[in-house]
Amino acid sequence: MGPAAAFLGLLQGKAAPRAFSAGYRPRWGLLISASGAAGRRQRAGGRAAAVTFCAPLRPLGPRTARGVAALVPFPSRESIKGKAKLRLRECDVGDKFSHLPLRKASVLLPLLLRDGALCLLLTVRSMQLRRSPGEVCFPGGKREEMDKDEIDTALREAKEEVGLQPEKVEVICRLVPGIDKMNHLVTPVVGFIEDTFQASPNPDEVSDVFVVPLEYFLKPLNYVALPYKNKGYLSWMHCFTYDDHEHKKSFKIWGLTAHFAVFLAIVIFRTKPTFEVHYDLDNLITSAENDFLNLYASIDERKKSSL
Repeated sequence: MGPAAAFLGLLQGKAAPRAFSAGYRPRWGLLISASGAAGRRQRAGGRAAAVTFCAPLRPLGPRTARGVAALVPFPSRESIKGKAKLRLRECDVGDKFSHLPLRKASVLLPLLLRDGALCLLLTVRSMQLRRSPGEVCFPGGKREEMDKDEIDTALREAKEEVGLQPEKVEVICRLVPGIDKMNHLVTPVVGFIEDTFQASPNPDEVSDVFVVPLEYFLKPLNYVALPYKNKGYLSWMHCFTYDDHEHKKSFKIWGLTAHFAVFLAIVIFRTKPTFEVHYDLDNLITSAENDFLNLYASIDERKKSSL
């Protein structure tokens, strides 16, 4: 029995060969601990014992390699992105809400991989801007006549703000929109960008660019839910503080930006956050659409009553 076959045999609970017994030390190898079914089947004094052995590093046959990969899966960059894209496309709303009679705006939610983890690129608005100076947001802005749709708006704004060329964005979907404090219908457009992208911020619009691991919006180190009232409508707002060790700065992420980031993280990871949200994970898209339509109905009702 060869080392590779013995390795698989041990994982399957078969007896360990003499070559892998105590005292055998290959010059190069992987130290492996098998504490599951294999470990339970290796008995020591009537009690279950974990098995630790050193598997030599040598080429495996194709059949064995497939078996090892199935038993010990290591997600590749392609598989991480592929799984995320699949889940995002399941939640694509397309132009379902484009007909609503509200002024239109879009933001780009740029996803990239850093150190094997999905991350989001965010910006800090310039202090020179009249509206929301110094606040964290996604690249984006109001729709202009030249824009064909929400995707065009998001890509154009990203190019203007951080120098991201539209052809360098792999657009995946549009998620359920939100409504900002100026009553714009804001559509989040999700796209993958190159992991090596280097932003060129437009100083008139953007003072800083940074990335945050997407999982932070499910398991934050610093989070608070803030109550707020928007024209009589009482709700709760996510507020994160993220310590960026690369820039040696802390960033406050809140409002609609945090709302979109949380929903994106839930869509991709399908995991409940450590804080309270009102989404039904078993009917994620339906519950998100219902929340949005309830918000829109309340705003529409107030507009009618003020006439």
